[in-house]
Amino acid sequence: MSTARSARAAGYCATAFVHGLALIVLVPVLIYSAVLCLVGIGLLVLPFELRLLRRLADGERARLGRWTAAATAPAGPHAGRRLMAVLSDPATGRDLRWAPGMMVAGTVLGLTGVALFLFPAAVLVLVGLWWLFPADDPLRLMLNVPIDGWGPAVYVGAPQFLLSVLLALFGPPLLARSAASVSRWLLAPSATAVLAERVATLDRTRTGAIDAHGSELRRIERDLHDGTQARLVSLAMQLGLAERTLGTDPAAVGPLLTRAREGAEEAMAELRDVLRSVYPPILADRGLAGAVSAVVARCPVRATAELGELGDVPPQAEVALYFAVNEALTNAVKYSRAESVSVVLSRSGGTVRAEITDDGRGGAAEGGGTGLRGIRQRVEAVDGVLEVRSPPGGPTVITAECPCAS
Repeated sequence: MSTARSARAAGYCATAFVHGLALIVLVPVLIYSAVLCLVGIGLLVLPFELRLLRRLADGERARLGRWTAAATAPAGPHAGRRLMAVLSDPATGRDLRWAPGMMVAGTVLGLTGVALFLFPAAVLVLVGLWWLFPADDPLRLMLNVPIDGWGPAVYVGAPQFLLSVLLALFGPPLLARSAASVSRWLLAPSATAVLAERVATLDRTRTGAIDAHGSELRRIERDLHDGTQARLVSLAMQLGLAERTLGTDPAAVGPLLTRAREGAEEAMAELRDVLRSVYPPILADRGLAGAVSAVVARCPVRATAELGELGDVPPQAEVALYFAVNEALTNAVKYSRAESVSVVLSRSGGTVRAEITDDGRGGAAEGGGTGLRGIRQRVEAVDGVLEVRSPPGGPTVITAECPCAS
């Protein structure tokens, strides 16, 4: 058991103690505000208090992975600001269940953990100041043996100091795990809730995938109709004209065939572009890292790429991440007015992550016609996650994560 781990455990215990003190104040306020809902005032203040409780609970959720066997993902902000929207959030019930439990467990276990970590220092100080205690009531520590001189201070104080060191090393981690276990038991969703959330996520991503697939088919149809089909119609007309001209004016057939050949080449080029937009051949040739490196190299603004070791990535995840990087770079050039862009491609366990950062003006929104909605649909269709952070004034950071475990 290392001193560093004991110090981290003491830090968690200190945070739990502070949360416990805060909840000692917040829980009665929540109860009082709930009663005030009968006269209408509570309807205005209770949502704010529940959002404050969510921030405390999410902070605890974010710390649980270090001290419990399984991490608990933060629930995130409430979907709405009105009371009914806040109460309809499934995590609100768990927040309210956690508040009184943490009020007790956090205060008691947290304070005890911090006290045990500081105990050796307190023993040293007290033993060194034995002479400040009156002779008829000398210093007594854990073993209740009086310390009334330097001799007893050494042979009585030394074993008690060693005992306090052992308590400081083993006590705070044990108490931190206990407090974290209480929090996780109260904050973690049940298996039924996890399954229901998973079904809802799958339903939403399936709908997004169907919409994205329909949009892609319409785009391909439009590209073929407006481009390739028009070229082929023109090619057929030119060949028909050459056929009719062949018997009357053979010399005029040559230019017609030349134009027909040029039209066929243009039609093939457009058809290749359409096929490339479905599954870029560069992914098959060079893999995700090579394809992203080529996209970055073609970027009109100053762009850098940091490519980690990706290993084997499923084709569907490669396509989603490739188009996410491509679209994000296009947005940086067209809308963000960025002067520089960086792309970081990495893998952690069974997840591949692409992070695109530009120094533009920010303010990117999914409803602004910037293609972000299409990126989200592509990423979520393969069970991925997209996060867009684009405050006004920038920078814009787009993060796409796709699972790639076999």
